[in-house]
Amino acid sequence: MASIGASIENRSSTSAFIALSLATMLATVGTSIANIALPTLAETFSAPFAAVQWVVIAYLAALTLSVAVVGRLGDVFGLRPMYLMGVALFAFASLLCGLAPGLWFLVAARALQGIGAAFMMTLAMALMRQMASDGRVGRAMGTLGTVSALGTALGPALGGVLIATLGWRSIFLVQVLPALAALGLALVYVRRDEARGGVSAFDLAMLLDRKLAPNLIINVLVAAVIMTTLVVGPFYLGLGLGLDSIAVGLVMTVGPAISIASGLPSGWAVDRWGAGRLLVYGLMLMAGGAFLLAVLPNLLGVPGYVVAVAVLTPGYQLFQASNNTVVMTDVAKDRRGVASGLLGMSRNAGLIVGASAMGAVFAYGVGGGELARASSAAVAKGMGLTFGVAGVLMLLALTIVFAGRREAD
Repeated sequence: MASIGASIENRSSTSAFIALSLATMLATVGTSIANIALPTLAETFSAPFAAVQWVVIAYLAALTLSVAVVGRLGDVFGLRPMYLMGVALFAFASLLCGLAPGLWFLVAARALQGIGAAFMMTLAMALMRQMASDGRVGRAMGTLGTVSALGTALGPALGGVLIATLGWRSIFLVQVLPALAALGLALVYVRRDEARGGVSAFDLAMLLDRKLAPNLIINVLVAAVIMTTLVVGPFYLGLGLGLDSIAVGLVMTVGPAISIASGLPSGWAVDRWGAGRLLVYGLMLMAGGAFLLAVLPNLLGVPGYVVAVAVLTPGYQLFQASNNTVVMTDVAKDRRGVASGLLGMSRNAGLIVGASAMGAVFAYGVGGGELARASSAAVAKGMGLTFGVAGVLMLLALTIVFAGRREAD
């Protein structure tokens, strides 16, 4: 009888992990799937690019602004009920997006979808930590890293096929049924937790905590470097190396593919050898990969780019699994929601820094003016400068880690 009960418990835990992973993947699909539809939306609604950009910006802005508050709501009212509400909101907002009669209705629906995604991504991490034993936290965080990478990679490819065959509305409607499936699985298999109540909506002390703050700052720096590869990479491959759009797309899938392959092994490694040590190794790989991106593509072309990305990307997954494990293991049980939210907020802040500040570094390195008219030599110069700066950011992250350890000693 005991073995039967254990088997049922294992199946329930597996189903709960599937539900949480599916929701996390949907949230990241929502981040990347709309980008490819912008030209179609501009034509459909007879709107300028600056207007249709808000379909992407609204989602990211709502996601970024919501994550910390969402985490605290989970701590106050219970992780499970807030998570279920978020998944339901995401499904409803996806339906509204697919039925949108006009551009600004779509933008508003996308903001609502971003809020739902904030609930899903933030509270899925907290629930994963709650379900995982202390010896398996790394694997849980590695799983989330894998499905996040899968969602990011799947979004553009799935969106392109759907737009070409079923139209732009389908890229939003296709998210409804998987969200409802994640909701149903979570209702059945995710264990109930207690609402605590009587806690402030946001705990500023956690943001200023001397143990947590360095991990959040490093998370910003790492996310900025990863976003830099996504923003600068296509310009360099297309304008610097002269690849066509199909070839650029194929080369750009290398990073997400490596992320998918290295996510779970990174989690297992963290559980076996310790998060603190592997966090340093991850940052070292990222620093090496960034400096290689500054040099190798200009020397070897596409093979150099692929080699550099193959060094940087496993480092990112190793860092993610380690950093998330450090934060989610040390934090008190009644603050896991807000800790997860702060991790998400710092990551999103880094993505914004990567897209804006590092994009500006690239433009400066190219020499200003219109990028489309820049020479390949100017683009190569901008590539070298940008990833040289990215490498310095990773060295700064390592310095913060070592400084924190000296202070702790």
